Amino acid sequence: METLKVSSKSNPNKVAGAIVGSLNKNEKLEIQAIGAGAVNQASKALAVARRFLSEEGKDLYAVPGFIEVEIDGETRTGISFKVYLTKKAE
Repeated sequence: METLKVSSKSNPNKVAGAIVGSLNKNEKLEIQAIGAGAVNQASKALAVARRFLSEEGKDLYAVPGFIEVEIDGETRTGISFKVYLTKKAE
């Protein structure tokens, strides 16, 4: 499963493109975000990715959860979105 790391400075449209590209290859991926700004950008990217996929008759669903990541010797808690490709609901 591919892992995308999103920061507060990530462009949601570019992340959405990466989400769609990854889902078209693997049908699942993980997005990791640490901090409120990063979670905000990841959420926006998921919304944009849904719009892109909708044009292809596809959809996605995301399952959020907590992760712990070590940064500079410090353990930080973040949010992980497990993202799965599905068919668009009629």
